[in-house]
Amino acid sequence: QKGSLVMYYLKEMIGEKQLNAALQELLLAYAYKEPPYPTSNHAVSIFRSHTPDSLQYIITDLFETITLFSNRAITAKSKPLSHGKYEVTIETESKKFRADTLGRESETSVNDWIEIGVFAKPEDGKKSGKLLYRKMHPVRKTKNTYSVIVDEKPYEAGIDPINLMIDLVGEDNIVKISE
Repeated sequence: QKGSLVMYYLKEMIGEKQLNAALQELLLAYAYKEPPYPTSNHAVSIFRSHTPDSLQYIITDLFETITLFSNRAITAKSKPLSHGKYEVTIETESKKFRADTLGRESETSVNDWIEIGVFAKPEDGKKSGKLLYRKMHPVRKTKNTYSVIVDEKPYEAGIDPINLMIDLVGEDNIVKISE
């Protein structure tokens, strides 16, 4: 399951068109060939070639190091605006860690694009409500505050709301909104 999460995250970051182009290049280069067979290094090299310079860190995080995050929503507040819109202010905390082969974690500076999300109240029997806002934001420091506008009454908000990243505690990414 971790492998599919990694590929989904890569698709979200570089775009489906770029990921498909990388996979097609990999297939064209190595499908039905005799030995020597490609290694994961060949795939990583092709993924890197299809990733913009500004997002090269993602290849390092996903394929070359053991990178973990601790993203946490601290508070979320909303206030009504005119025309039925709402301003949602979300306070978050983000930490990034690298682990060695023995599992020892050391904190490294966070300098990533991470999603902020806002949800409506869930319908009866549903775990999550309708997604009202989902957008990548640059995260350059541990503590951050984001203000976004949504078109409906918000219920919950958070950082990395659908858990695209490998998070130490994924359950604290979303908090209920207070008014």
